[in-house]
Amino acid sequence: MNAFIENLYTLGLDAAPWLVLGLFLAGLIKAWVPQDGLARLLSGKGLKPVIMGAVVGAPLPICSCGVLPVVIGMRRAGASREATTSFLVSTPETGVDSVAISYGMFGPFMAVARPIAALFSAITTGLLMAFLPAEQKEAVKEAATTSSCGGSSCGCSGGDEKPVEVTKPSFSQNTLNGLHYAFGDIFDDIAGWLVFGLVLATAVMTWVPPMAFAEYATGIMGMVIMVIIGIPMYICATASTPVAVSLILAGVSPGAAMVFMLAGPATNVATMGIVRKEMGNAALGLYLSGIIVTSILAGLATDYVAQKMGYDVLVQMSGDTELIPTWIAISTLVVLGVLLTKKLSKDMIGAFSRVFRKESLEVS
Repeated sequence: MNAFIENLYTLGLDAAPWLVLGLFLAGLIKAWVPQDGLARLLSGKGLKPVIMGAVVGAPLPICSCGVLPVVIGMRRAGASREATTSFLVSTPETGVDSVAISYGMFGPFMAVARPIAALFSAITTGLLMAFLPAEQKEAVKEAATTSSCGGSSCGCSGGDEKPVEVTKPSFSQNTLNGLHYAFGDIFDDIAGWLVFGLVLATAVMTWVPPMAFAEYATGIMGMVIMVIIGIPMYICATASTPVAVSLILAGVSPGAAMVFMLAGPATNVATMGIVRKEMGNAALGLYLSGIIVTSILAGLATDYVAQKMGYDVLVQMSGDTELIPTWIAISTLVVLGVLLTKKLSKDMIGAFSRVFRKESLEVS
């Protein structure tokens, strides 16, 4: 058990500085990058809006759950199927936070290969939508389906009521709001899977012999297995990283781990339901086909390039880097511990509140 705790602490120190850096950058992107006008940017046909959808979505700090309402709004505001799909794939597959933690846990090779693979997957899957029948022009749907009107902070009004003036937040307030979003909402979304991945990686490092599954989880077969595992999972790019670490420690090739990190975040039941509802069954089939094929191709390319370059991911993962001073690693690990404790406390209070309300209703 001492070895398990020691390994967990070591992995935590490796991941914490890069995760905190990624969350910080995600907060700045949320604060400073205007997300209005995405539909206009991604409208039109051809290759350009598809590439724009992938490039714009790649760094955004939006997970697989948060991207869905954004995509619905873009789609109903006029964004093309091709660009919408490209954005839908690239946004959850990668981001500044997942690239940062990939560098911390895998090393530079995977940190570079991951966003390149995500862009390839997104652009290719988006272009597949061009094979669908041409869309019929539809009237723009009511703003109530895509906007936040109706709340106290909205500037819309009805009847003879005077419009509510909305005060634009200052630069500093925007920045604080973005950081609060990153270290609050984003961290809360990824915390469960992040802890699970770190514990799993620690367990494999401690008790599973190195390369134990190398015979069964390499090559095309290993990548197909990763697709089957990843597609139904509800996991985001950042939280999938320590899970992928555990897979590599158990003998899975870097390419197969890449397949998991692409297919897992890009596909889940909710995403597939939205694609089917907004674009139809044929679009869903092309979407899944694109994710599966491009993930496997990216996995094969990752293994090929790593072999040609003589790059050993396991060596990089076990290497002792002096890039991050120990005091920074410990400080960021403490920050993550405080955030995790806060989330657990909030979840417990919420659970007790629900139980209390249920008992009160039963009594009354």
